[in-house]
Amino acid sequence: MLIYLRVLKESFNFALNALRNNKLRTFLSLVGVTIGIFSIIAVLAAVDSLKREIEGSISGLDNSTIIVMRFNFGPTDIPRWKWQQFPDVTYDEYQYIERNTPNIEAATFTLNVPNESIKYEDRQVDNVPIGAVTDSYYNIEALKLSEGRFFNGSESNSGSMVVVLGDEIAKQLFGDAATAIGKEVRIYGRRFNVIGVLEKEGAGIFGNSKDTSVWMSVNVVRRIYGDNNKNTFPQIVVKPEKGVDEAEFKAVLTQKLRTKRGLKPDEISNFFVNQMQGFADFIDNITGTMNKIGGAISFFSLLVGGFGIANIMFVSVKERTNLIGIQKSLGAKNKFILFQFLFEAVILAVIGGLIGLFLVFIVSIIASQFTGDFEFVLSLWNILFGTAISAAIGLISGILPAISASKLDPVEAIRTGM
Repeated sequence: MLIYLRVLKESFNFALNALRNNKLRTFLSLVGVTIGIFSIIAVLAAVDSLKREIEGSISGLDNSTIIVMRFNFGPTDIPRWKWQQFPDVTYDEYQYIERNTPNIEAATFTLNVPNESIKYEDRQVDNVPIGAVTDSYYNIEALKLSEGRFFNGSESNSGSMVVVLGDEIAKQLFGDAATAIGKEVRIYGRRFNVIGVLEKEGAGIFGNSKDTSVWMSVNVVRRIYGDNNKNTFPQIVVKPEKGVDEAEFKAVLTQKLRTKRGLKPDEISNFFVNQMQGFADFIDNITGTMNKIGGAISFFSLLVGGFGIANIMFVSVKERTNLIGIQKSLGAKNKFILFQFLFEAVILAVIGGLIGLFLVFIVSIIASQFTGDFEFVLSLWNILFGTAISAAIGLISGILPAISASKLDPVEAIRTGM
């Protein structure tokens, strides 16, 4: 063990001498590894950060949650022209499903409507996302309030003029006021009473943070837009009870809606029953594809880097032929010479990889500053992966030069080096 530690120490010293004595050659040899590691780790870090942000933005929804609408989360066998003609789900269908589907923990009807302005006295916030939902949405999304409450079933059904504000909206309208509860704001030209303020969440990647949204009864919005307005995008969100067989629950839910719509057995369902787990799998497929594409692009940079390391090691063997001959004449075994050059190649490659990782770290800090609350993170796994790839490139690139060095005849080596 001690002899291998000594070989490692000597190889490290040789590598440092190569860096110092042949700065330009070493720099050019390491550029490929540095760029390759930078490329692949930058892609992995970006994709991981993107995936984490997306998962964070939907973290309030359980993977068992089901969203019924006329669009599908992922690819479908139904032709595009056909599913584009599917009708939207309705409030009446939501009530039917909620009353007639067993094992439902909570269900809500939501409308996606255009952003609106919200006013309080002389203050106004424009382009505010409107969350038009029923009262059960509070339980499905696992919302948290910093003050006040969410609207109840009675207020939801009757379409009471009450509203719950996101943290940022409340601050922009009321500043450092003691409380927002009880104050009146104007939306859609109508007066709404503030009954609650959500806890601060932080911005999402798509700018859809709850901090900058307001929430009101869906029946208020239905009165304003009507039930056949193409500017709305209705959805039925259902959360099954814990422990329920999800496949069976989806089948029952599908059959209930088919019955409500009067579909015949030979007719396809003119709606989609999407599960959040399917959306998570869809995101995994996208990020996996992005990783593969980034890896394929980075492979060529790593290939160039590997050739660069191999080149510098062949040159190093040639320059140190005399020294190799002397070492072997003094009793150094072939294995000792082999490991010496392999260690040197690995060390050189790892240095290039660490430079690449450092550049990714710097770029991630700079990128995070320019993207607001979206944070690029270089994880420990990516650091270890980048280092391992660097070492592997060094090992592969250095194997042939190391073998050629270990097989040199000591007499010929000394004579050649003189």
